[in-house]
Amino acid sequence: MGREIDETWIEEAVERYRRIEELQARFDKAVTTVEVAVRSADGLVEVLVTADGTIRDVRIEGPLHNRSSETVSRSVREAVTAAADAAAWARGKLRAETFGDYRELQ
Repeated sequence: MGREIDETWIEEAVERYRRIEELQARFDKAVTTVEVAVRSADGLVEVLVTADGTIRDVRIEGPLHNRSSETVSRSVREAVTAAADAAAWARGKLRAETFGDYRELQ
């Protein structure tokens, strides 16, 4: 006794797969275009980062002549670390917005 093929179920599964592929493509594009700006605690350094972690720009705000190299280095490290955290946050937010209707596979 053979099993019958449920063509409706197969068509729905294919459609769901296509929808997930579309959402993945949208997500992949979004993580390269969504930008987040963060600053060091002292406001000296601003880093512009995309959700995929690419640093797009680093800006030094204000004069440097009264600051030591250690102070500037610390500000850069703080801003870059904050940028990495911000990129992860942005990816998570985009993932939730894009795939919110789909539960994660366990």
